[in-house]
Amino acid sequence: METNRQKRINKLLQKDLGEIFQREAPNLFHRALITVTQVKVTTDLSIAKVYLSIFGKDTDTVMEQVHFHSSEIRKQLGMRIKNQLRQVPQLQFFVDDSLDYIENIENLLKK
Repeated sequence: METNRQKRINKLLQKDLGEIFQREAPNLFHRALITVTQVKVTTDLSIAKVYLSIFGKDTDTVMEQVHFHSSEIRKQLGMRIKNQLRQVPQLQFFVDDSLDYIENIENLLKK
């Protein structure tokens, strides 16, 4: 069960990471459209699982680039949230394939 503090931090991180990806995606990720669909922090706020939805490019290569630039992303996040959190959580990035799953179910239902 998530506490209210975790929920607030999830929303804060999702908003700030979304802005970082929107601003940095043309330079770092070869113009791939990356959206942050969900963020889940652990109870001790040390790890944040970030779920990304990637459009326009090969997801594997974009995820490699995201992992490669994760320290830079974390640094930019730290500069944005330095007044709200004492420590910047470690970022773990995952591909959010829920949209593909929903599309697959819709295609199956149409048949």
